[in-house]
Amino acid sequence: MSNLSVKEPLEEKQKLSSSSAITRVEDRFVYQDDELIDKAFNWSQFARLFGYIKPYAKQLLPFIILMMVLGTITKLAVPYITGAAIDKAIQPVSGAPSLKLLYGLTALALGLYLIQWAANAYRIKYTNIIGQRVIYDLRSDLFSHIQRLSFSFFDKRPAGSVLVRVTNDVNSLQDLFTNGAVNVMIDCVQLLGIVVILMLINWKLGLAVMLTVPLMFFVSTKLRKIIRLSWQEVRMKNSRINSHLNESIQGIRVTQAYTQEKENMKYFDNMNASSKKSWDKASALNQSFGPLIEITGGLGSMILFWYGATLIASGEIMIGTLVAFASYVGNFWDPINRLGNMYNQLLVAMASSERIFEFMDEKPSVADKPGAQPIPRINGDIVFDKVTFEYVANRPALREIDLHVTAGQSIALVGHTGSGKSTIINLISRFYDIKNGTIKIDGYDIRDVTLESLRGQISIVLQDTFIFSGTIRDNIRFGRLDATDEEVENAAKAVHAHVYIEKLPKGYDTEVEERGNVLSMGQRQLLSFARALLADPRILILDEATASIDTETELRIQEALKVLLQGRTSFIVAHRLSTIRHADHIVVLDHGQIKEEGTHAELIQKQGIYNGLIEAQFRFL
Repeated sequence: MSNLSVKEPLEEKQKLSSSSAITRVEDRFVYQDDELIDKAFNWSQFARLFGYIKPYAKQLLPFIILMMVLGTITKLAVPYITGAAIDKAIQPVSGAPSLKLLYGLTALALGLYLIQWAANAYRIKYTNIIGQRVIYDLRSDLFSHIQRLSFSFFDKRPAGSVLVRVTNDVNSLQDLFTNGAVNVMIDCVQLLGIVVILMLINWKLGLAVMLTVPLMFFVSTKLRKIIRLSWQEVRMKNSRINSHLNESIQGIRVTQAYTQEKENMKYFDNMNASSKKSWDKASALNQSFGPLIEITGGLGSMILFWYGATLIASGEIMIGTLVAFASYVGNFWDPINRLGNMYNQLLVAMASSERIFEFMDEKPSVADKPGAQPIPRINGDIVFDKVTFEYVANRPALREIDLHVTAGQSIALVGHTGSGKSTIINLISRFYDIKNGTIKIDGYDIRDVTLESLRGQISIVLQDTFIFSGTIRDNIRFGRLDATDEEVENAAKAVHAHVYIEKLPKGYDTEVEERGNVLSMGQRQLLSFARALLADPRILILDEATASIDTETELRIQEALKVLLQGRTSFIVAHRLSTIRHADHIVVLDHGQIKEEGTHAELIQKQGIYNGLIEAQFRFL
């Protein structure tokens, strides 16, 4: 069965919109999940994020670490060789300069550079492999989890807010996994190696150069919280832009019909400017590490050459030693600079991971209970026993509903907007869980059976049916993926969709755009009927399914429905008299309660709510 969204009553959407789930900002709705998260750096979350590397650790990490160590050692050896070449080959303390020794040391340095290049090339290659696999796994896990979340989750979030988690937030972690993690290890090893070498060469000069390091770390730590929050703000505003873009694209017809393009562009420009401002702020803070390191490095160089010159004058060190020291100090500030930038990158990644894991930690409000068993093939006997349900706490959408539908019976649900019609069909498929009472199908409480086995035997046809990008054939086959081409075409013929499909440029292989915009409303509706028929459900739900079909097509559909409804329990939500008058039983709802029940003739005779609805319909014909 297609897990297509079932519309909620307008009244319940209004209740939901007024709940604490959202707040109005700048005359627009901004969802709480997009608010700024002011938390300390979460090391457990950091470990959880890097847990995605674990499956590949034994396979690739040892080789990457070997290449990392080899590249670092060769890089650290070159300055020492340079110093030795000056002190022992170019300007030795005693004896003449030695070109032979100089050539030998030069060849050695070139050999080390080649080894360093090869090691780095292989390291980058395999770290990229790991990084892309990790991103693939993370995105797959996130999408799979979102697919399992309940309707209540999506009721409180715009589509753009969900979309930005799977795309932008996951993509922002890419650099962290492909380069960042390994570069941190390289820089840490390089820093440790440089400190050890400096102390071994001359511990006095080494300590003098290190004086500026505590100053740099003290200043940089003061910026950490500000930087982290600034990147979170960037993510938050990008999420709002995505939400607005999704809304604007979906509602472009309404926007143009009411000539609100300028207002919409003005609002988007404000959001865009706000996002740019946040990015500029975060980027400026991010770049503040560079000048900070340069200033600190400059102070370190001043100390190096002042104190180094003093040591040369006293004969404690030679010029080659000072040159080697200068090279090591230069190599010392570079990894510190990269670590500072890496920390900023890590803060960006943590801001995104907080948003990703917020969704990953979301539990479905409707899920299989422990020990749930598949429900056998359904006959379709359905009992509502004192069912009470709320979309929003303390605001019942249904109040103690008692209803018995026998297998194979067709039930029409009628009533004013917000009376609870769509809520009842939502509960049959268990898109939401009830507050009180029980719903049983063939004697099984639907909360005791698996969702897959329940929904797999129910099909829903909506007024605004969803058409996926792909071919006509694929859209019909969505009802049952293992159906043959012949079965697909037979289903289309049964609901009179075959005639118009054959007239399309490529027939059943015609590609349709997102939401089927190349098809008319009636044609999309016929596809949804074919899809439902192909699924061969035991329970069929028609939610205003014929509202968008013209009278001529409806006559054909009525004939198709006789075949479609035969032997199935069916629920029909409709306002058209022609659709509901032949139902076996009609249930009249008002403010979440059943007010009247009976056949069309019986309810007309009662002269009650149903009769008033019918008379109102005739007055507008």
